[in-house]
Amino acid sequence: MPIFSCILRRLLPFLALAVLFHGAQAAESSSRLVDIDHAACRALHDSGVMHATAPVRCDQLRIVRFSYVGFDGRQHNDGEIMVMAAAAEHVQAIFDALLKRKFAIAGARLMNRYNGDDQASMRDNNSSAFNDRAVIGASAPSLHAYGLAIDLNPVQNPFLQFGEDGKATFSPDAGSRYANRLQQRPGKPARKGMAEDVVALFAEHGFVIWGGDWDAPIDYQHFQTSRALAKRLAALPAAEGRAVFSAYVQRYRSCMREKPSGNDRQSACITSAERTQP
Repeated sequence: MPIFSCILRRLLPFLALAVLFHGAQAAESSSRLVDIDHAACRALHDSGVMHATAPVRCDQLRIVRFSYVGFDGRQHNDGEIMVMAAAAEHVQAIFDALLKRKFAIAGARLMNRYNGDDQASMRDNNSSAFNDRAVIGASAPSLHAYGLAIDLNPVQNPFLQFGEDGKATFSPDAGSRYANRLQQRPGKPARKGMAEDVVALFAEHGFVIWGGDWDAPIDYQHFQTSRALAKRLAALPAAEGRAVFSAYVQRYRSCMREKPSGNDRQSACITSAERTQP
């Protein structure tokens, strides 16, 4: 017993440090996920980023604050993106992984800064998420209106529309320099911040649909969940939605590990994850 007491006394300072470190980590994680209070909700409405008909409420949204490596090679600590609360922890994990990979991001500001103007945000090469707007060229709400779509580096990953003559129009205009999607090209420096490098990472955290896979239009910057999942989550309180989304992610990952590779593998796993109740 005296020997045990002696060992315990020696270990106590280290145990205390471990508890403090764990508490600091938890506090840091919590401080990077910010609730939308009454003032922030009013700002969303005043700036036109949210409307009375939005498919989600302010209490179903969170701001994710994160650090990122810019195109200047330096770490920046001012990244902010607003997403549905159900997915916020996974979005935080995505941007933490991007930082670790040193994936270049031009900047990430909330859409309030642009008064909900998607074109202005794209011209500024701004990575963003929640914006209560319709699908371009349609009346249905975009997945951005649910906070379940993320646009990444719009200049490096432009939105392409095709006219009747087959001519492509790029949004933003500067994105036309990235019509060739190869990162490595003979005699030219490697290009940074292109979405192809991180498609799998976004999918692993529930953003399983990439606009670069579409035929027309093509939206290289765009990552989203399925619409069916978005509607389901929007009908739930934030805490319940978080549990449902995390269970969905785990089912999708499990299916991708177990199912043999093939052209329909991802589609099958998305369907399987959505059909199975947590």
